[in-house]
Amino acid sequence: MKGIGNDLIREGRRRVALTQGQLAELAGTTQSAIARLESGRTSPSFDDVIRYLRLMGLDLDLMLVERDESDRGLVADLEQLTPEERLAHHAATIRRFSSLRSSGLNVINAHD
Repeated sequence: MKGIGNDLIREGRRRVALTQGQLAELAGTTQSAIARLESGRTSPSFDDVIRYLRLMGLDLDLMLVERDESDRGLVADLEQLTPEERLAHHAATIRRFSSLRSSGLNVINAHD
């Protein structure tokens, strides 16, 4: 199964416009090893992810933050609705996103 480390390496390589072969040369490995890594057939350690990103001139910025509990309030509000009211609420939300998308605004696609 693919992990976030695999995705970070692939995304980093794409952002800096390197081929798998070019990254392999920087890392002292083979293109097929990079392909296995990016496909999730091998799992990098955290240290390896950092090393690959730094070879590409990138860094990973992590922060510990207080947990945001704002979603609990939204869920509590929805729990008070009947199933029909929830369905209507979700349908209205979908219509708003569809309207934004058709107007040309960049809306995050949940499938990306």
